[in-house]
Amino acid sequence: MEHRNTVEFEVTGSYALFSDPIMRVGGEKCSLQVPTYEALKGILSSVYWKPTFVWVIDAVRIMNPIQTEVKGIRPIKYSGGNDLSYYTYLKDCRYQVRAHFIWNENRPELAADRNEHKHHNIARRMIDRGGRRDIFLGTRECQGYVEPCVFGEGTSCYDDISSLAFGLMYHGITYADEAYSLDTQGKMTTRYWYPVMERGVIEFLPPESCPILHTAREMPMTPFSPSLSNFSGLLEFEHEEE
Repeated sequence: MEHRNTVEFEVTGSYALFSDPIMRVGGEKCSLQVPTYEALKGILSSVYWKPTFVWVIDAVRIMNPIQTEVKGIRPIKYSGGNDLSYYTYLKDCRYQVRAHFIWNENRPELAADRNEHKHHNIARRMIDRGGRRDIFLGTRECQGYVEPCVFGEGTSCYDDISSLAFGLMYHGITYADEAYSLDTQGKMTTRYWYPVMERGVIEFLPPESCPILHTAREMPMTPFSPSLSNFSGLLEFEHEEE
């Protein structure tokens, strides 16, 4: 479904490591086969983000073959020194992404900043420029690059594969700032779902439709207030309109 504030972009990188939070605690890490909703949302948030709205990832198109490479890594140990671990990365990654944004109803104090035309145009300009902050694919050592595209154009190596299921997979995290129900308010909630790729395209469920939720811990909302001398949400990008 195409939304009025839809954005489309392509993200590429030599390596990627998309993982469940449980797999990021330490030791050996192994990437999931495809990008997670949360990883793509993080990429788009690095391109352009404000607490006024929430990015919703609609779909990802897998352009290159899914292939992996194992590397020997020497991570720093909490007790001091280094250890030896083997990380399994995806390699030669290229994805087309389609997304849109919705207003963050948990932030009524930023209602004056709900200008769809402004945010949509800034987001598209930031995609043209490769993003505001560094882009990485799942983890900091996997540098990525963003550029505009038309979702569906070009050839995917999975165009001829009608359907491919990936089983139970991590979807993302709902933080207290983006709670969408009474069950997710004041909590950090992890979400899981069953993705299916059809001719190279995975259509994401929205967070509120994920079939499996797990409450990780209690979490307060991040305060934004002029009295705290932090982000007001209203004047940050006034020069972008010029």
